[in-house]
Amino acid sequence: MTTFLPKDVADGLRAAQRKSLQKSHRLRVHAGGAIVKILKYWDHGFSVDLELAPRLRGLVDIYDGGIHLYQCLIVAAEEHGDEMHYEFKRNTMAHDTAPLDFERDANAPIALLSAPSGSGRPFR
Repeated sequence: MTTFLPKDVADGLRAAQRKSLQKSHRLRVHAGGAIVKILKYWDHGFSVDLELAPRLRGLVDIYDGGIHLYQCLIVAAEEHGDEMHYEFKRNTMAHDTAPLDFERDANAPIALLSAPSGSGRPFR
């Protein structure tokens, strides 16, 4: 049994696989004004389509749809087939609130309510 495929068939299979990966992943890397879909993501890096990949380097943001997941410092590692692999120098989770500089009391009130306007009496 042979595993040889004609060049055009092998190229078509690779293109179909790349298109499938692009559709199935929601992860995107934002660098400056460029937004590129991430094909594969692992603990120490990610890969993007070589044809669509700008020369990414430095500080980038990784999003899952509209959710900001990570802020990363990256370097281009290598071309691997039809993909460009990038490695993290630093990968920090993104937070939507600033970190606290103090310990929050477990019984602290969440919010303060004021009297309704025009009532003339305090709110109880």
